[in-house]
Amino acid sequence: MTATEWTAESAGSGRYAEVNGINLYYETYGTGSPMILLHGGLGSGEMFGPIIPTLADHHQVVLVDLQGHGRTADIDRPLDVRLMADDVAALIDHLGLRKPSVVGYSLGGGVAFQVAIRHPEKVGRLVMASAHVSRDAIHREILEQQGQVSGAAAEFMKDTPMYELYQRVAPHPEYFPKLLDKIGEAMAQDFDFSEDVGGLRMPTLVVAADADMAPPSHFVEVFKRLDGGLRDGGWQGEARPKGGHALAILPGLTHYDIFLSPLFAAVTLAFLDQES
Repeated sequence: MTATEWTAESAGSGRYAEVNGINLYYETYGTGSPMILLHGGLGSGEMFGPIIPTLADHHQVVLVDLQGHGRTADIDRPLDVRLMADDVAALIDHLGLRKPSVVGYSLGGGVAFQVAIRHPEKVGRLVMASAHVSRDAIHREILEQQGQVSGAAAEFMKDTPMYELYQRVAPHPEYFPKLLDKIGEAMAQDFDFSEDVGGLRMPTLVVAADADMAPPSHFVEVFKRLDGGLRDGGWQGEARPKGGHALAILPGLTHYDIFLSPLFAAVTLAFLDQES
């Protein structure tokens, strides 16, 4: 992890938007149909650095730093994917975007999912990568590790890209232990959004690594709830899932490198650029 390069080679246009009670930082890259891109926990938009040029070659990419992450200062509320989804929805309105695609990884995938559930009229297509929809889907050993995340772990994280990034860009670098406390509290909360999956009304791509934080079978079950994998798709694709949904299990990857992979960029673009 310490050798991972998360910084974009080309600078985007960075701004702040006062939305939903938070001063949300975002950067824009490229031109074309808009894509909201949401990072994972303890990261920021910068973590997509290696694939931003590819995505921005096809779309206007709006790279958001979520609550308490990157250049967006924390506020006095829990780190909750539903609240952060409302932030993103407010940003979509603030920017005057008409039904952008919303793409998220890990924590950002959970936020993207909630944007689509809570504000379906604002989302054109949804990509949720390495985003499990129930806590009990996570491998047991990972749940045990998550139980140890707190501010007390800050000293042990000083050689990680998460710590380096936070120290370099956060408005209050000294708050890193507080972020760990809030992340730990959020991960300790039980959740199960499985029943909400069937309510997705826009074409949705479920993406996972073949060695992810949850097993491939979990993401297959999510796809089933979207009418996927239940029958042969037909010679012309006429029997594929009715809503235009799709599933991609990417080989040779893990939860910790999928967001950097050209494969992730490729399947995302292939899905977003399909004809409706």
